[in-house]
Amino acid sequence: MTAGTILLVDDEEELRRSAAQSLDLAGFEVRSFEGAERVIDHVGYGFNGVVVTDIRMPGMDGMSLMGRIREIDTDIPVILITGHGDVQLAVKAMREGAYDFIEKPFTAHALADTAARALDRRALVLENRRLRAAAGKRDDVEARLPGRNPLMVDFRHRLRAVAGTDADVLIIGETGTGKEVAARALHDVSPRADRPFVAIDCAALPATLIESELFGHEAGAFPGAMRARYGKFEHARGGTVLLDEIGSMPLDLQAKLLRVIQERSITRLGSNEAVSLDVRFIAASKTDLQAEVAAGRFRPDLLYRLNVVTLRLPALAARRGDIPLLFLQLAREAAARYHREDLEVPPAIVADVARRDWPGNVRELRNAADRYVLGLGMDMEAVASQPGEEGRLAERVAAFEKSVIAAALDAHGGNLRPVYEELGISRKTLYEKMQRYGLDKREHKTLRL
Repeated sequence: MTAGTILLVDDEEELRRSAAQSLDLAGFEVRSFEGAERVIDHVGYGFNGVVVTDIRMPGMDGMSLMGRIREIDTDIPVILITGHGDVQLAVKAMREGAYDFIEKPFTAHALADTAARALDRRALVLENRRLRAAAGKRDDVEARLPGRNPLMVDFRHRLRAVAGTDADVLIIGETGTGKEVAARALHDVSPRADRPFVAIDCAALPATLIESELFGHEAGAFPGAMRARYGKFEHARGGTVLLDEIGSMPLDLQAKLLRVIQERSITRLGSNEAVSLDVRFIAASKTDLQAEVAAGRFRPDLLYRLNVVTLRLPALAARRGDIPLLFLQLAREAAARYHREDLEVPPAIVADVARRDWPGNVRELRNAADRYVLGLGMDMEAVASQPGEEGRLAERVAAFEKSVIAAALDAHGGNLRPVYEELGISRKTLYEKMQRYGLDKREHKTLRL
């Protein structure tokens, strides 16, 4: 039997317990959830398992859960449990990427057989990814954080180097550069990959409930606390906690967070008993925390505790040569997400994308790719058809081609063979284009990392 984990989601307690017991007796490792919201914390790009979920549930339903999972990794199998009247909905879900569905009432054998096939498929996907990485092809980290610019090459190298440790990490980057994506990638290539990844938006936590949300509470700790509740820190035991926009955390809570990081334990509201905490902390900030310390808005001792390792995500403005290929990748992902045929993006569009400024960074570029795939915005056909535009279009295409070749030279340290093999052109053609655009391989040798 293929190893792996089954995440079982159903709001009906009796059915959930029965299904979990049958899967357990069949030899599977099962984790059960009565709601879909916390399942997201347990899946990632390196998740070795499948999700079995009821299609109709209060709050986040099975279809919405599948959509969230596909945003993280489209190759995680999702099996939907349907009622008698949900078959048409299940067929629609299959078209949108569900692995399979089983209709109530189902036998233990049918559930186990479907889950086993899904686990086999997931194991094959993960093995193929490992083989691609071993063959020197793009690995999970580069797939999610692409770019040939030396700044991105260095960022990925540092991320991989620290992933296998338990060191706390501080990720600095402008809005939209992909700090949470980087944090998830770090978690997924770490030994904690099969444990929860809990993202906490420090800027969005309600001030009146912030301590209860993070530390949990005992029954009767405050009016309305009818029963004990785990906080987000305790829920992440064994895994990773992302403290997004850490600079927005109130000063009084910063002191309590410092104690948690130092002692690796928490105390629930209404309790005097410390609970040990085995988690890794990743903090992310778009602001300069040293400046926040100088302004008295951030504790210097907390900063020293958090930045054991600091990773800086470059803005798109600092790696403009990556923009064309990044846009093409985002367009392919959008086409898969919206179930559109793979689109051929005309050179004119790519050249225009490369020419523009993107102050919102990758997030803004992703939105532009989505709009293009959906047929909205970025309409270059009308521009290209206007009289007198041929010259400008040719200049844009040339600028794009130059930026792609320069980025490839940067990535390979001026070594020409991997450049022309990667670009799919002959050595002679590469020489001619380098001469045309004034590119000298010697200027790229010092950039190799």
